[in-house]
Amino acid sequence: MSKTAKLEIDGKIYELPIFVGTENEMSIDISKLRDLSGAITLDQGYKNTGACKSEITFLDGEEGILHYRGYSIEELAEKAHFLEVCYLLIFGELPTKTQLLEFETHIRRYTLVNEEMKSIIDGFPTTAHPMGVLSALTSALIAFNPKAVNPEHPDELYEAVCKLMGKFLVIASWTYRKSLGYPLNYYDNTLEYVENFMQLMFKLPTEPYKTDPVIVKALDKLFILHADHEQNCSTSTVRMVGSSHAGLFASVSAGISALWGPLHGGANQAVLEMLEEIQKNGGDADKYIAKAKDKEDPFRLMGFGHRVYKNFDPRAKIIKKAADEVLGTLGVEDPILEIAKKLEAAALTDEYFISRKLYPNVDFYSGIIYRALGIPTDMFTVMFAIGRLPGWIAQWKEMRLNKEPIGRPRQVYTGSPLRSFVEMDKR
Repeated sequence: MSKTAKLEIDGKIYELPIFVGTENEMSIDISKLRDLSGAITLDQGYKNTGACKSEITFLDGEEGILHYRGYSIEELAEKAHFLEVCYLLIFGELPTKTQLLEFETHIRRYTLVNEEMKSIIDGFPTTAHPMGVLSALTSALIAFNPKAVNPEHPDELYEAVCKLMGKFLVIASWTYRKSLGYPLNYYDNTLEYVENFMQLMFKLPTEPYKTDPVIVKALDKLFILHADHEQNCSTSTVRMVGSSHAGLFASVSAGISALWGPLHGGANQAVLEMLEEIQKNGGDADKYIAKAKDKEDPFRLMGFGHRVYKNFDPRAKIIKKAADEVLGTLGVEDPILEIAKKLEAAALTDEYFISRKLYPNVDFYSGIIYRALGIPTDMFTVMFAIGRLPGWIAQWKEMRLNKEPIGRPRQVYTGSPLRSFVEMDKR
């Protein structure tokens, strides 16, 4: 016998079905509540509301668990490459050797960006934030690919996925090159996906460029760790926009704008801005650790703790090792990074932080790696977007194939009751 929940409103009892997910997550199905009772639920920020059923990502914040399609993030980060994880998220299973080769080959087929896109990027001032430019360029891809993608046509969908994966990496790097006034680079089909990102960003026409395998490996892990994270703000945005049957490119463009916010993808940028502020004010890490402990002080440490994880962010454990390897390989001497190390040591050993579970999160370590690589702070969220792209694609595809209805939240009106219009001369 299936379980039900009972809700009493004004003495009348309503029975609502209970749905249990594969990881024993329990949910009360309220989809018929308004029809039955005339009432709706109020859940600001949707913290307790499941907007969909999804087979893509499982997240348990209390236990510090993150799985993609049933695979632990720890095992994927250790054994898989980013494009393997992209394939897994989008198509449901890890690729065979043949499938992965075909996937890479198709992505390379679509890496050339139309030259007219340069006219669009030239319209932005060099001071434009890269995320704003990235969102606009992603949306502009629609003009060059006007045919609507039919998600129920496998070949059409596959082509659209490969096209977006190939072109996105290029236009993401262009936002950085534009800010420096450098010539725009093109994808090199002889290199792997993450290697390509490095040459797209940093190769100069005046000298050869060689990638460092330690750095490529670290970036590959970072992209994997950012690839999906259940129904966060930007992912929910992609699904919401896509529920109107807006196309894949338009939906992803909306997701980029949502990711831009400092409470979401902008968190790793906020970490470096905090570290720079500490450095500017004398560089005394201990002083700011004390400020963070002071309830009366408005200062807050950025990059510690997480809205979802009430335990150590599993992604942070993985990327901490990569951050140590990158810093060791590059031998970077940077006072900003020295401050970061002191804050990290305090968070991992000080009882104040341990008891409150304020551990360094993935934003803290990703910011450190990007800083060490010479990537400017306002590009950090673009890096996040590159990693999150396969998750957005997978979520859009799932939403469309599940034939989910158009997103249309309700509200509780708190404005004025009905009143009569007041003529101008009587106001």
